[in-house]
Amino acid sequence: MTYILAATIASVAATAVTVHGQLTAGKQAEADAKQAAENERIAAESAELQRQQKLNKALAANAVGLAASGIKAEGTPASIALESAKNIGLSEGMMRLSSRLKQAQMIRAGANARSAANLAAAGTLLSGASDAAKINA
Repeated sequence: MTYILAATIASVAATAVTVHGQLTAGKQAEADAKQAAENERIAAESAELQRQQKLNKALAANAVGLAASGIKAEGTPASIALESAKNIGLSEGMMRLSSRLKQAQMIRAGANARSAANLAAAGTLLSGASDAAKINA
Protein backbone atom coordinates (compact mmCIF):
# COMPACT_ATOMS: atom_id res chain seq x y z
CA MET A 1 0.00 0.00 0.00
CA THR A 2 2.81 2.43 0.90
CA TYR A 3 4.57 1.61 -2.40
CA ILE A 4 1.42 2.37 -4.38
CA LEU A 5 0.94 5.70 -2.59
CA ALA A 6 4.59 6.68 -3.10
CA ALA A 7 4.47 5.67 -6.77
CA THR A 8 1.25 7.66 -7.28
CA ILE A 9 2.70 10.75 -5.60
CA ALA A 10 5.89 10.45 -7.68
CA SER A 11 3.87 10.08 -10.88
CA VAL A 12 1.70 13.10 -10.07
CA ALA A 13 4.75 15.19 -9.14
CA ALA A 14 6.58 14.23 -12.33
CA THR A 15 3.50 15.09 -14.37
CA ALA A 16 3.14 18.47 -12.63
CA VAL A 17 6.78 19.35 -13.23
CA THR A 18 6.54 18.39 -16.90
CA VAL A 19 3.32 20.36 -17.40
CA HIS A 20 4.83 23.41 -15.71
CA GLY A 21 7.91 23.17 -17.94
CA GLN A 22 5.81 22.90 -21.08
CA LEU A 23 3.63 25.87 -20.15
CA THR A 24 6.67 27.97 -19.24
CA ALA A 25 8.40 27.07 -22.51
CA GLY A 26 5.29 28.08 -24.46
CA LYS A 27 5.06 31.44 -22.69
CA GLN A 28 8.77 32.07 -23.28
CA ALA A 29 8.49 31.19 -26.98
CA GLU A 30 5.63 33.66 -27.32
CA ALA A 31 7.56 36.38 -25.47
CA ASP A 32 10.65 35.75 -27.63
CA ALA A 33 8.58 36.05 -30.81
CA LYS A 34 7.05 39.33 -29.65
CA GLN A 35 10.52 40.68 -28.84
CA ALA A 36 11.80 39.60 -32.26
CA ALA A 37 8.86 41.40 -33.89
CA GLU A 38 9.65 44.55 -31.91
CA ASN A 39 13.31 44.31 -32.94
CA GLU A 40 12.20 43.94 -36.56
CA ARG A 41 10.02 47.05 -36.25
CA ILE A 42 12.91 49.08 -34.84
CA ALA A 43 15.29 47.84 -37.53
CA ALA A 44 12.78 48.69 -40.26
CA GLU A 45 12.31 52.21 -38.90
CA SER A 46 16.06 52.70 -38.74
CA ALA A 47 16.52 51.44 -42.31
CA GLU A 48 13.72 53.71 -43.53
CA LEU A 49 15.31 56.70 -41.84
CA GLN A 50 18.66 55.93 -43.50
CA ARG A 51 16.98 55.58 -46.91
CA GLN A 52 15.20 58.90 -46.42
CA GLN A 53 18.46 60.63 -45.49
CA LYS A 54 20.17 59.24 -48.61
CA LEU A 55 17.23 60.30 -50.76
CA ASN A 56 17.24 63.81 -49.30
CA LYS A 57 20.98 64.13 -49.96
CA ALA A 58 20.54 62.94 -53.55
CA LEU A 59 17.62 65.30 -54.19
CA ALA A 60 19.54 68.22 -52.69
CA ALA A 61 22.59 67.39 -54.82
CA ASN A 62 20.39 67.26 -57.94
CA ALA A 63 18.79 70.62 -57.12
CA VAL A 64 22.21 72.20 -56.54
CA GLY A 65 23.54 70.66 -59.76
CA LEU A 66 20.58 71.95 -61.77
CA ALA A 67 20.87 75.41 -60.24
CA ALA A 68 24.62 75.54 -60.84
CA SER A 69 24.19 74.60 -64.48
CA GLY A 70 21.47 77.16 -64.99
CA ILE A 71 18.75 74.60 -65.74
CA LYS A 72 15.43 75.58 -64.26
CA ALA A 73 13.60 72.90 -62.25
CA GLU A 74 10.48 73.01 -64.36
CA GLY A 75 9.26 71.08 -67.36
CA THR A 76 11.11 67.81 -68.00
CA PRO A 77 13.48 67.96 -64.99
CA ALA A 78 10.52 68.61 -62.69
CA SER A 79 8.43 65.82 -64.20
CA ILE A 80 11.35 63.38 -63.87
CA ALA A 81 11.80 64.39 -60.23
CA LEU A 82 8.06 63.98 -59.58
CA GLU A 83 8.00 60.52 -61.19
CA SER A 84 11.08 59.51 -59.21
CA ALA A 85 9.43 60.68 -56.00
CA LYS A 86 6.29 58.64 -56.80
CA ASN A 87 8.37 55.52 -57.45
CA ILE A 88 10.35 56.03 -54.26
CA GLY A 89 7.09 56.47 -52.32
CA LEU A 90 5.72 53.20 -53.70
CA SER A 91 8.95 51.42 -52.87
CA GLU A 92 8.92 52.77 -49.31
CA GLY A 93 5.32 51.67 -48.88
CA MET A 94 6.13 48.14 -50.03
CA MET A 95 9.08 47.96 -47.64
CA ARG A 96 6.88 49.08 -44.72
CA LEU A 97 4.21 46.54 -45.65
CA SER A 98 6.78 43.76 -45.92
CA SER A 99 8.17 44.65 -42.51
CA ARG A 100 4.72 44.72 -40.90
CA LEU A 101 3.87 41.34 -42.44
CA LYS A 102 7.12 39.88 -41.12
CA GLN A 103 6.37 41.24 -37.63
CA ALA A 104 2.84 39.79 -37.70
CA GLN A 105 4.20 36.42 -38.80
CA MET A 106 6.66 36.42 -35.89
CA ILE A 107 3.88 37.17 -33.41
CA ARG A 108 1.67 34.43 -34.91
CA ALA A 109 4.56 31.95 -34.67
CA GLY A 110 4.93 32.79 -30.98
CA ALA A 111 1.21 32.35 -30.35
CA ASN A 112 1.30 29.03 -32.20
CA ALA A 113 4.26 27.88 -30.09
CA ARG A 114 2.37 28.74 -26.93
CA SER A 115 -0.75 26.92 -28.15
CA ALA A 116 1.33 23.85 -29.02
CA ALA A 117 2.90 23.92 -25.55
CA ASN A 118 -0.55 24.17 -23.96
CA LEU A 119 -1.75 21.16 -25.95
CA ALA A 120 1.38 19.21 -25.04
CA ALA A 121 0.78 20.06 -21.37
CA ALA A 122 -2.81 18.84 -21.62
CA GLY A 123 -1.55 15.61 -23.19
CA THR A 124 0.96 15.22 -20.39
CA LEU A 125 -1.79 15.71 -17.80
CA LEU A 126 -3.90 13.02 -19.43
CA SER A 127 -0.94 10.68 -19.67
CA GLY A 128 -0.04 11.32 -16.05
CA ALA A 129 -3.59 10.66 -14.90
CA SER A 130 -3.61 7.43 -16.86
CA ASP A 131 -0.31 6.36 -15.31
CA ALA A 132 -1.57 7.17 -11.81
CA ALA A 133 -4.73 5.17 -12.46
CA LYS A 134 -2.65 2.19 -13.63
CA ILE A 135 -0.55 2.30 -10.46
CA ASN A 136 -3.65 2.28 -8.30
CA ALA A 137 -5.36 -0.48 -10.30
